[in-house]
Amino acid sequence: MNNIRKFRPGEAASSKVSEERDEFERDYARLIQSPTFRRLQGKSQVFGAGSGDYYRTRLTHSLEVAQIAREVAKRLERTNPFLQKREHPGLIIDPTVVECASIAHDFGHPPFGHKGEEVLNHILLKDHGLKYEGNAQNFRILMFLEKRAGSESGLDLTAAVLLGINKYPFLLEEEGRLKGVYASEWEIIRELRREWNMPEGCSTLEAQLMDLCDDIAYSTHDIEDGIRAGKIQMNATFFEDQRLIRHLVMEILNDPNKHKFGWEQVDIEQMVRKVLTDYLEQWQQIFAECNREESRTRREMKARWVSSFASRLDILDDPERGWKKVALVRDGAEDMNLLRTMEILKKLAWVTLIKDFRVLRLQKRSEIIVERLWESFIDQDRGMWIIPPDWIDSYERRKGNWSWPRFVADYISGMTDAYAEKVYAELFASKSGSIYEMD
Repeated sequence: MNNIRKFRPGEAASSKVSEERDEFERDYARLIQSPTFRRLQGKSQVFGAGSGDYYRTRLTHSLEVAQIAREVAKRLERTNPFLQKREHPGLIIDPTVVECASIAHDFGHPPFGHKGEEVLNHILLKDHGLKYEGNAQNFRILMFLEKRAGSESGLDLTAAVLLGINKYPFLLEEEGRLKGVYASEWEIIRELRREWNMPEGCSTLEAQLMDLCDDIAYSTHDIEDGIRAGKIQMNATFFEDQRLIRHLVMEILNDPNKHKFGWEQVDIEQMVRKVLTDYLEQWQQIFAECNREESRTRREMKARWVSSFASRLDILDDPERGWKKVALVRDGAEDMNLLRTMEILKKLAWVTLIKDFRVLRLQKRSEIIVERLWESFIDQDRGMWIIPPDWIDSYERRKGNWSWPRFVADYISGMTDAYAEKVYAELFASKSGSIYEMD
């Protein structure tokens, strides 16, 4: 069982294996020492990177997801008898594998968050018939773009970690598929899944756990940032605002994944109102307990919600797929009410932070930057002179399986917010920096 989980599809069989460290610990080291990991500190989470020392970036978000996921994995490993059986390589939860998957789950996000992803996908699809998607880009980075001594195939991670990152086990190029893996990396992922005998469309328990812990972080940490920024005001006027409630209901109804939450079982508007009312009442209670100290109240609210979600994660049978699922559980069954509560809190963060008109103005600026960078680089004869030489060298060595449009998308998507703005300023502003600055 260990051999199939610790197999490295990209690494030569003759490669030296460390006897001092577990294979998954080697993966952890490769991930946190990679340039892609460091660049997450300069990529937007909700607020633009550089908005302030307090607010989360993709880096701090990923670390927080990893912390939650590792703690839950340790608890499940200790308390769930099923996991002790190790019946199947995909039905195992190893805390280090889950931590690695959590650290790497946002590697593929381009600068400027979801707006950057949206713009790159639109341009690639419209002009070149290609797709861009953050989860697919994760695998492009991990299995192709990242450089490691002696390797031409990324970081050469173990099968368990690669499949632990694979939330969407599908070929992205399939008709109507919005999330998945690019064809170039899907060949290897599909072969790993075949060797593991994974049911079609099912993720490993480790991938499912990482995904739910990501949702927990979104529904708690982003709200904490929103309260700190004043975008979410902790008073009845804000929480009872009919416009806010209407927007939340619309976000729920327009979500393509709404079928997962059983919204038809409840009155959506009534539940939204109840969750908001309960949240404000809890805030007021904790505010009094914390001697009316807002910063302590924010942290305590976040901690209690993380605990309430994380403590309810467990493993259930999934008879529809003949598999197992990680879920929020109460009395031996999936707690759909708590799942819907988490979704409402996620939508609250989205509506109040992402859809704020000032944020939308910044996103429009981000859209312009990405589009102008693309226009500057997409003509190969001109673009190759204004892209860093090490990128051009890599392209020349591997252009047999690297089209120029995909190369340009790879280059832009690897930029931090600040670096994208810097290159844009060099190309289109009257003056910026010095030619002797190192890229």
